[in-house]
Amino acid sequence: MFILCGTTIFGQAPLSPRIANYNINLSLDVDNKQVNASQRVVWRNIGTTPVDELQFHLYYNAFKNTESTFMKEGSLSRGLSPDSVEECSWGWVEVLSFKDSLGTELIGGAEYIHPDDDNEQDQTVLRIPLNEPVAPGSTVAFDMQWHSQIPKIMPRTGYNKDYYFMVQWFPKLGVYETAGMRLATEDQWNCHQYHSSGEYYSDFGNYDVSIEVPKGYVVGASGQLAEKTEGASTTTWRYVINDVIDFGWTTSPHFVEALQQWKNVEIKLLCYADHLHCAERYFGAVKSALAFMEKEIGDYPYNTLTIVDPPIHGIFSGGMEYPTFISAVSFCSLPIGIRTPETLVVHEFIHQYFMQMVATHEVEEPWMDEGFTTYYEGKILDAYLGKNKSTIDWMGFQIGNEAFNRAEFFNDDKRQIAPSSTKSYEYTEGGYGTIAYNKTALWLTTLEGLVGEDTMKEIMRTYFERWKFKHPCGQDFIDIVNEIVPKRHGSKFGVNMDWFFAQALYRTDLCDYAIEGIYNQDIESNVGYLEDFENCTTNIKDLGQVKSRVVVHRNEGMKLPVEVAVYFENGDVVNEVWDGQAKATSFIYESDHRVVKAVVDPNKKITIDHNWINNSYSLEPDKTGLRYYFSKIFMATQRAIESLMVLI
Repeated sequence: MFILCGTTIFGQAPLSPRIANYNINLSLDVDNKQVNASQRVVWRNIGTTPVDELQFHLYYNAFKNTESTFMKEGSLSRGLSPDSVEECSWGWVEVLSFKDSLGTELIGGAEYIHPDDDNEQDQTVLRIPLNEPVAPGSTVAFDMQWHSQIPKIMPRTGYNKDYYFMVQWFPKLGVYETAGMRLATEDQWNCHQYHSSGEYYSDFGNYDVSIEVPKGYVVGASGQLAEKTEGASTTTWRYVINDVIDFGWTTSPHFVEALQQWKNVEIKLLCYADHLHCAERYFGAVKSALAFMEKEIGDYPYNTLTIVDPPIHGIFSGGMEYPTFISAVSFCSLPIGIRTPETLVVHEFIHQYFMQMVATHEVEEPWMDEGFTTYYEGKILDAYLGKNKSTIDWMGFQIGNEAFNRAEFFNDDKRQIAPSSTKSYEYTEGGYGTIAYNKTALWLTTLEGLVGEDTMKEIMRTYFERWKFKHPCGQDFIDIVNEIVPKRHGSKFGVNMDWFFAQALYRTDLCDYAIEGIYNQDIESNVGYLEDFENCTTNIKDLGQVKSRVVVHRNEGMKLPVEVAVYFENGDVVNEVWDGQAKATSFIYESDHRVVKAVVDPNKKITIDHNWINNSYSLEPDKTGLRYYFSKIFMATQRAIESLMVLI
């Protein structure tokens, strides 16, 4: 039974517009590694003009051969195992039939298109012309038959041995954008090819999916298990979920299931038995994330959450996010103090808010999901595990999430290769993860440092409430910042915050403020001809006061207002504010005491400042800068450990 737009399931009223709805019945052929499926799509035209074609993503065709855009961009084929090449363990999806509500077969007019490049070999977008245009406001149903060859484990999806992770796996409609929606200037399909960077963009809808697998296989999926039917040699698992933008599932005969509850949310962990010892790490972290996001942002409206911990031979499918269905990574011998499982499960859960409920475009504006998620990842892990040990707490060494993000960004020699606003597939020379994830998180924490934590909370909660179950673009977020900041701070930061986004989001300038030096000079009496042209004063007297000068430099292009704390030898502290516009400025004092220390940005609000060592200048030895070098060493240590684990 298909659930039409506007109806309810399990008593839940519609949360989203429910534009693209799917009823899928599939059978998994484990012998041939194939899926055979029938699919009904119910779609509503929200535009102002008739629509005479539909456009579908066929993601699995990215793994059809080395000629797809995905493969050409990522050069993944060079890293394929010899058996994948020799056994031809590629994947594909083929639409066999596509009929309208009158039963008219339309597949004969279908064609592959490539809206992003001139690669005629790419078959990841299928255009299907319609016999009758869909009128504005009308809802239509189409019936499809399709089958697919599952690729041997590729990024995000595929099989290895008898483990299957099935995501971006079915023919899925693109988004029909109306004029004024996001960046659209006219009604149009937004249906990008599948790229090696960036993920997906989809309309909200309801899903009713029946999954037939061999007996003994355990299935986990998006949504709630509505029915389980036993056959002679197979079992059919029917999952349903409303108001989501996608659907994923997994199966294996070796899955062990662990369950816990958080309020009305059933949390399920699926893993192999040798990873079951990580269950409490996953449950503790994700419960902390659920509580934090509910308090700070808004309710989690679904009653299930499934966490998949892949076996080592399914490692490519780890660290992914789909509606109520996420994957993480753990290793049997990973020390508890290396927080990889906690970091991944928290990060992927936050995506339930930023890209699932607030459905941004992960291809065109990846900073809006990955950057926001990394920002909240740090907040949640710091609250749960401790600010200075939320990433590493091992053998006496401790590193917090913020320090780790800073190290990842500032140690990447491609950190200035593109602005944060770059489309995912435009990072042709690298830098995608560093900039979309880490840089965005750093300038978000910097924005919080400038406007204050309470203001930032109001910004983020307003953004979520206003745009949940919709498709915002970057300007929509900026508009909210420009609404909230003047309301709370008046003209303190100018008419609006456009000056901040012009630098942080749309340019590649680095930020570095430094104390250049402290200069103290005893104040002495004046000498020379002071009163007339006849009497010369020659006796220099020490007046018992000091003239002190603190010099602050802006070493990079980004211009931000900064605070400067000036410390005197008697313990007095003077707090200054500099607009940060000039290349340098000085603060001058005349007093009875010398300046002994100065710190620019003493509370470390400007987290995007790439060199915190030169923020402080002291006339006495200061060893605090050593922590910076330790953080670099320990980051390299964690990476080495994780790399070794993959080989075990």
